[in-house]
Amino acid sequence: MPEVIFNGPEGRLEGRYQQGKDPNAPIAIVLHPHPQFGGTMNNQIVYNLFYMFAQRGFSVLRFNSRGVGRSQGLFDHGIGELSDAAAALDWLQSLNRESRGCWIAGFSFGAWIGMQLLMRRPEVEGFISVSPPENLYDFSFLAPCPSSGLIIHGDKDRVAPPQSVQKLVDKLKTQKGITIEQQQVEGANHFYEGKIDELTERCADYLDRRRAEIAAGKGR
Repeated sequence: MPEVIFNGPEGRLEGRYQQGKDPNAPIAIVLHPHPQFGGTMNNQIVYNLFYMFAQRGFSVLRFNSRGVGRSQGLFDHGIGELSDAAAALDWLQSLNRESRGCWIAGFSFGAWIGMQLLMRRPEVEGFISVSPPENLYDFSFLAPCPSSGLIIHGDKDRVAPPQSVQKLVDKLKTQKGITIEQQQVEGANHFYEGKIDELTERCADYLDRRRAEIAAGKGR
């Protein structure tokens, strides 16, 4: 998969990019967990989600946010990282002007960033949020949530406890016009040790079902 460098708000950002074969291929961006706790684009969950999209013909990008790896800049507590994600999506869209369909996926801190990006980009048709840490970050911006998506988490997660994720899901499920699917992976901690394959399979199943529904004209 090609290594790419593109311009972000604070300088260059490095990523890995897989181009779909179809000129109308949908696009996806995958966002990594907290950089101050070792989160990078090479995180195993980010890596697996990246290939999940690639295997389905997407043009997909994962990248290091500012200050991570060879990406320039300094950690900015989410504000700058959201700007980086927006720049990454702009770059991805500039290469895929005929694309039909746009998805955002993120893990932990990346799920928080991804859901903020979702609010700014009405073209996004779906999202996958893995273990969104509702207890650590403010998710009140999701009012209303603009598209349907999957929220998946582990029942043994101590970083993003199930009860806090449930609060987020319950809030989003009150909205009309979208469908939030919630799944819980039994025995999984925050890092899905021993459960990454199951997590990936569940996300892939959701993506396949949603895309089939969209293709059948059943909405977002």
